[in-house]
Amino acid sequence: MHITFLGTSAGTPTKARNVSALALQYGKPRAWYLVDCGEGTQHRLLMTRHSLLQLQAIFITHVHGDHTFGLPGVLASASMSGRTAPLSVIAPPGVQRFVEAALGNTDSALSYPVHFLDSEQPSFHWQDDALAVSTAPLSHRVPCHAFVFTEKRLERQLDRDRLNADGVPAGPVWGELQRGHDLVLLDGRTLRADDYTRIERVPRRIVVAGDNDTPDLLANACEGAQLLIHEATYTQAVADRVGPLPQHSSAAQVARFAEQAGLPHLALTHFSARYQANPALQPYIGELEAEARAHYHGNLVMAKDLDTYELTPNLSLTKRND
Repeated sequence: MHITFLGTSAGTPTKARNVSALALQYGKPRAWYLVDCGEGTQHRLLMTRHSLLQLQAIFITHVHGDHTFGLPGVLASASMSGRTAPLSVIAPPGVQRFVEAALGNTDSALSYPVHFLDSEQPSFHWQDDALAVSTAPLSHRVPCHAFVFTEKRLERQLDRDRLNADGVPAGPVWGELQRGHDLVLLDGRTLRADDYTRIERVPRRIVVAGDNDTPDLLANACEGAQLLIHEATYTQAVADRVGPLPQHSSAAQVARFAEQAGLPHLALTHFSARYQANPALQPYIGELEAEARAHYHGNLVMAKDLDTYELTPNLSLTKRND
């Protein structure tokens, strides 16, 4: 699983950071998924290897513009690139109305069908051949959700001793069992893949949260997860000045939750545009990192635009340089 941060700024872009978007690559070669689509997302995509023809689905956490304004442009560009395959957009109902109005009022026709699915439905679940996706409600000014991505295609190891003991000849039959397919042999025997193979690792699971002022809401969603990607819009001191209902999380809030949940990896993103990358300028984004590290002792990532990380099958999280 590869995660590329396409936009890591909150509300408005900066010279170094675009607004919210993230690409998750997994499954078939070059297949990928888009989470949120702030203005300028397609420009960021031009700086990656991701093709709009290989996009499998789009997930939108909530209706706010810094998470949605880029969506009509991405859909239109996919059409102009020659896409014909259907595309699912999992989003709150308001996103469909926005997209249809934007395309309809700009004489923009798509060359492929778009299927809008309501992410606000209770117990929402979506899947394809590679991933199972569920949602978790968050606390924000408008309805907002996190998406939980769980891999489905775990490698099976053959139980060679049992296969040989039961007289199952090596060859294509073994291959089908390893791919998880049950078989009926010519002699009438039924071979169940679960009886002759085993899965020796846990599935990779990533939680990508939208805007949220209460990280504890993700306690159930993060069970079995190795990576949480969550906003850290400001420090706790700024959060305290915003008021009783800030609608966003501080770095300290998210870090404390991740520590209590036992998450091995935490990636912070959606930083307020007020934070500067230059330590000589104030406020400095390093303040957010320092606050998070004071509460969280796992592997902390401070997201930067176009950085790519791989969550490996052995559950380590490493930055990719290619």
